[in-house]
Amino acid sequence: MSAIDTIDLEEYINNTITNVFDTMLSMQASPVEAGMKDDAVARKGPRIVGSVGLSGDVMGNISIQVSDVFAREITAAMLGMEEEEIESDEEVHDVIGEISNMVGGDLKSRLCDVGFPCSLSIPSITSGTDFKIESTGWSRHEQFALACDGHSVVIEVFIRPGG
Repeated sequence: MSAIDTIDLEEYINNTITNVFDTMLSMQASPVEAGMKDDAVARKGPRIVGSVGLSGDVMGNISIQVSDVFAREITAAMLGMEEEEIESDEEVHDVIGEISNMVGGDLKSRLCDVGFPCSLSIPSITSGTDFKIESTGWSRHEQFALACDGHSVVIEVFIRPGG
């Protein structure tokens, strides 16, 4: 077992998401119980995924997935406007990218604090209806789901020792 296997990703991610949603969006997100995760991660319908990568003593990828509908609600909340005022998908993509950047940045900071210095990539966005994100070659792949205002937020973390 490597030292990277001892990191409590669930605590890090749950704390980060709940803090970001509370502070930046004035929304309450709470972890989904283990038995209900399968429903939360069904991934049906149009959705948006914001991702950032890690490189350094730890390599990885963090992605945050939400429905298109919820992405628009998040965008309106973050920009202090009504959903009808959102003028383009680019605004939505920018906000979801920024949310993934905040979550990835917090995880990066925590990893650095426990002895895994690393850098964070710029966010990337994937959107559509019928796609699956897969990643191979990681020593850890964990998935978390949170509920917020009747919507789900799915977070996936792929990490491995770097070097």
